[in-house]
Amino acid sequence: MRYALENNQMMNRNLSILLVAISFSACQQQKTMESKKDILLKPYPKTEKIDHNDNYFGTVVNDPYRWLEDDRSENTKKWVAAENDVTEDYLAQIPFREAMRERLENLWNFEKVTAPFEEGAYTYYYKNDGLQNQYVLYRKKGEDGKEEVFLDPNKFSEDGTTSLAGVSFSKDGSLAAYQISEGGSDWRKVILLDAAKNQVIGDTLIDVKFSGLAWHGNEGFYYSSYDKPKDGSVLSAMTDQHKLYFHKLNTAQKDDQLIFGGSTTPRRYIGANLSEDERFLIVSAANTTSGNELYVKDLSNAGAGFITVVDNMEKNHYIIDNDGAKLFIYTELNAPNGKVVTADFTNPTSANWKDLIKETDQVLSPSTGGGKIFANYLKDATSLVKQYDRSGTLEREIDLPGLGTAAGFGAKQKDKSLYYSFTNYVNPGTIYKYDIASGKSDVYKTSAIKFDPSGYESKQVFYTSKDGTRVPMIITYKKGIKLDGTNPTMLYGYGGFNASLTPAFSTSNVMLLEQGGVYAVANLRGGGEYGENWHLAGTKMKKQNVFDDFIAAAEYLISEKYTSSDRLAISGGSNGGLLVGAALTQRPELFKVAFPAVGVLDMLRYHKFTAGAGWAFDYGTADDSKEMFEYLHAYSPYHALKEGTAYPATMVTTADHDDRVVPAHSFKFAARLQEYNTGDNPVLIRIDTKAGHGAGKSTAMVIAEQTDKWAFMFQNMQLNYKEIK
Repeated sequence: MRYALENNQMMNRNLSILLVAISFSACQQQKTMESKKDILLKPYPKTEKIDHNDNYFGTVVNDPYRWLEDDRSENTKKWVAAENDVTEDYLAQIPFREAMRERLENLWNFEKVTAPFEEGAYTYYYKNDGLQNQYVLYRKKGEDGKEEVFLDPNKFSEDGTTSLAGVSFSKDGSLAAYQISEGGSDWRKVILLDAAKNQVIGDTLIDVKFSGLAWHGNEGFYYSSYDKPKDGSVLSAMTDQHKLYFHKLNTAQKDDQLIFGGSTTPRRYIGANLSEDERFLIVSAANTTSGNELYVKDLSNAGAGFITVVDNMEKNHYIIDNDGAKLFIYTELNAPNGKVVTADFTNPTSANWKDLIKETDQVLSPSTGGGKIFANYLKDATSLVKQYDRSGTLEREIDLPGLGTAAGFGAKQKDKSLYYSFTNYVNPGTIYKYDIASGKSDVYKTSAIKFDPSGYESKQVFYTSKDGTRVPMIITYKKGIKLDGTNPTMLYGYGGFNASLTPAFSTSNVMLLEQGGVYAVANLRGGGEYGENWHLAGTKMKKQNVFDDFIAAAEYLISEKYTSSDRLAISGGSNGGLLVGAALTQRPELFKVAFPAVGVLDMLRYHKFTAGAGWAFDYGTADDSKEMFEYLHAYSPYHALKEGTAYPATMVTTADHDDRVVPAHSFKFAARLQEYNTGDNPVLIRIDTKAGHGAGKSTAMVIAEQTDKWAFMFQNMQLNYKEIK
């Protein structure tokens, strides 16, 4: 899921160092608003049950809500409308919901600017004036040039649901291509520009999916896509053959040349980029979210074909740079924490690799800029960055502002400086300008905020999971809180696809922290915090380790009296939605509130939709074997629900245009949870319209969703809300 599901969440490398900050006034009048104890929950919609059975290795599994998988059905649309009506009616009765919305809107309302980047004669940067639904791409000539709007996604659609999903410039900066996402879908359109004139040229490309845009000179660019499904829904039907094309400028898309992929390489994710000197076309091919084949082609030789660098998908590899024919390669081959090797293009297979930056105990993510290699390591889920020359000699460890996440150590070879961001759970993101020769960092951009991080603190702890594994967790709270078991607490996790949860500031979380709450993030197995071995320990027949780690984190928070079961909420999205679903079905008494967001909740059928088959490396599939089916069936949240059980107050969240984790997962889970749940805890499903898996959501939609989350949590914990103006 990480490879194909997360690769379009940043517009470009500079959005990864977005300045995030909040507004907060130290001297504020407060009015306490009490939760309402007599909220009337409307009857849940009567969800029709249609007998449908599947046979897995002799075991019959009933799926009475299968009809909800049809997102084109009028009955499904009516069900969605009815569920949203119940949800909105409940939320509207919460007395402090509007006050929370106003507070979040106030927190969000400040100017946010990203680090600049140069393309041709212009310097570009993204900016949001406060509550704009989408960031605007600006540019100017030189430091003192006149600022002008280059792309304003807020004008792409009236409701702010069409977003800028990526932009790529030709090497000389004279041409640009940008992707747009409509309603949050992963299907993109690509629009071409004469960058100097900021005028559209050529035809708009359609049906592009899971793709970068890699220019070759001013001739055209490489992109990836699938054939759009002919049968079934374009938002949920399985996609199979990812293909790499070359689009030549001023030609029709139907004439684009197929470069790699297709029927000979089914069920691949195909990604491509060019070396900075544009000599080499680099292609990665993967059929799951972990491990990839690697190919390279010399574009300076018109008759050259692809040369294989790696011919199997057992490990992850990518080319980070080149000096002429010398390739710099990141690899996890015989190095689960990663290392950098070199190889000659003429004979680049692993037998000829030479170690340049050896593997260490910390997980490596390398980048390049200014003729240097930057080794960004994870040390207990926080950043440690070292600078190396091209021969592999360590030049310095970069002095960071503290413990947290540093990101953005990338630049062009000619650059003398670069930009990076630093953030953690209590410090809003600050952008630094780094001089590559001297190693000096200067603050480049902060925002005019009044929030005082000194009033809050984060503490990293290590707790013991069920099997004795030591797991890290970072806990954040207002200084001076009492550990008496009464603090409202949100526990967040992910635990999958080799993805690492590193400290990052969240404007939304201020809502909890300033009310005296606790925010905890557990670094579970299945993630990448301790390398590939940590990842593998939470995959396939070891997936239960992830849930055990999460449950143990909850038990630690309770035993150490940060909170109690009556004041503990859990949250996670996508694979994290699966995590929350599994935790609430396995230990329903442990939590008061649960938020499974855009979750993978039907583990027997996830691989039947869109690109879900590519997640099998982490999950396995119910078709693999009887043993794998039984394992998945046992923890699959949709199937693990039990009649007559009191479950936590739950608000499932999803979106009608989510074509990564299709909303059918959430629909079916919510319908069965409403059917089986006993007691007074409400079970709601909140379904966004004209929205997808999360990327590109308008500011207004984000604020509305976060408001409803905190209002639902506070209401069901019977907490009072201290209104802050």
